[in-house]
Amino acid sequence: MPEVKEFRLPDLGEGLTEAEIVRWLVEVGEVVAIDQPVVEVETAKAMVEVPCPYGGVVTARFGEEGMELPVGAPLLTVAVGAAAETEPGPAAETSGNVLVGYGTGAPAARRRRVRPQAGPSGASGSAAGAGSAGGPADPGRPEAGGHRRSRPHGLSAVAADDVAEAAGGPADPGPSRAEPVAARASGSVSTDGLEAGGRRRAGSYGPGAAAAEGMAGAPSDLAGRGGSRAVPGERRAGGRGAVAGPRPSAPAGPVAVVSPLVRKMAREHGVDLRALTGSGRDGLILRADVERAVQAAADRAAAPVAAPAPAAGVPGAERIPLRGLRGAVAEKLGRSRREIPDATCWVDADATELLAARRAMNAAGGAKISLLALLARICTAALTRYPDLNSTVDTEAREIVRLPGVHLGFAAQTDRGLVVPVVRDAHLRNAAGLSAEMARLTEAARTGTLTPADLTGGTFTLNNYGVFGVDGSTPIINHPETAMLGVGRIAPKPWVHEGELAVRHVVQLSFTFDHRVCDGGTAGGFLRYVADCVEQPAVLLRSL
Repeated sequence: MPEVKEFRLPDLGEGLTEAEIVRWLVEVGEVVAIDQPVVEVETAKAMVEVPCPYGGVVTARFGEEGMELPVGAPLLTVAVGAAAETEPGPAAETSGNVLVGYGTGAPAARRRRVRPQAGPSGASGSAAGAGSAGGPADPGRPEAGGHRRSRPHGLSAVAADDVAEAAGGPADPGPSRAEPVAARASGSVSTDGLEAGGRRRAGSYGPGAAAAEGMAGAPSDLAGRGGSRAVPGERRAGGRGAVAGPRPSAPAGPVAVVSPLVRKMAREHGVDLRALTGSGRDGLILRADVERAVQAAADRAAAPVAAPAPAAGVPGAERIPLRGLRGAVAEKLGRSRREIPDATCWVDADATELLAARRAMNAAGGAKISLLALLARICTAALTRYPDLNSTVDTEAREIVRLPGVHLGFAAQTDRGLVVPVVRDAHLRNAAGLSAEMARLTEAARTGTLTPADLTGGTFTLNNYGVFGVDGSTPIINHPETAMLGVGRIAPKPWVHEGELAVRHVVQLSFTFDHRVCDGGTAGGFLRYVADCVEQPAVLLRSL
């Protein structure tokens, strides 16, 4: 019997937390091979074809083209070891038990229901809430009698709501999915969409249906899970699921939040989800609600220091969502500022001889060598001398981890914004090899075809902000690295050369380092060596 495996959207690098589906490359029922691209997605920085790690038959796809998914959300399911899909027979059409939550056929045949007489509480069949009897049954949850219905082909309850959260709202219920059963806060079970006896009518959804999977924190009872949970002091109508009275010491209420991303964000920032009012359908708490709560808490904390006029009260103020590229940059650099005790030192260097050396290299024929490639080669030589700066910090183990190789990231400006492609094993490449690889990655960045591997795993970053016509900067370290070299513009300036005032081509080098891995002596030694190689490229010959 084939095993059904679920493939989730992988981490796409650069701190990106979501991606938009551009184009599906496979259909349901199609046979896929291991590592075959199955979907094309677009992140804030690149267009990526995502390969599937499983081989088999595609049994379900989650999300439509144009939908935005968070990292970790289900993409598709694959029946590993299954043959190509054939025309189903009558028996196959009703087989929904391949995997709980991912049925492969039509819904199971409806069972005959017996409506018991109303109990002392007055609950009866007429108390059932409105709902279409012909809609999809609530799948993945046992009915009151302990029977489990299979889910129609399509999204699971949790997966669908995660997809909906990424798209900015709850998933739209339709024939291909079913919403979670509404959770209850008190002892009384809502009769909206329930028949007498506690069984949910097929296709019925309570007003809090989207909240069932999102109970963050306090214990809860979910209507329809294995029947009803027995609670002392509760009276049941007809001897089955309908509860007559409320629980006297019930918790404050369920939290209408589904996405694990939202729950994680709330935990990290200490946000009490019970205090929030969700802006999604049926009160669903979205990521934007948590972000507003975090911002409000920060504003309250800063109020005694300064009380600027709120943006909402400024006439003509425009609010721009902090998401996509700007959201990724804000998260990455904000984390760097919070976690890394950095320091910056800088020096001016005479780059006249370096420019002359480059002209001589390119005049010899062959592929042209870029100035950035020469600076990258100088950096790899300097990191060999000062290995503490090619490291990362393991805060949990309280250890500095020296890395065996240099994977050099460099900033590249594109129409999408700033990206940092990574040159693998830069310490093993010469200037020509570095120049060729940087040219390839820069072109891929401009066309949006960088892969996740091209954007992750850097150990040191080189940033040439001189292309913007500025002299200096204080670079922010690219977390989790521990150092970055910034290079300003090379401009003619008056300079004392061999005891005489002359016009030379001068560049400012700015070096930011993590003070946890080294002190100023190490950082100063690194920067001085780089400056010496810029002023006298022959110094670099010692390391070739």
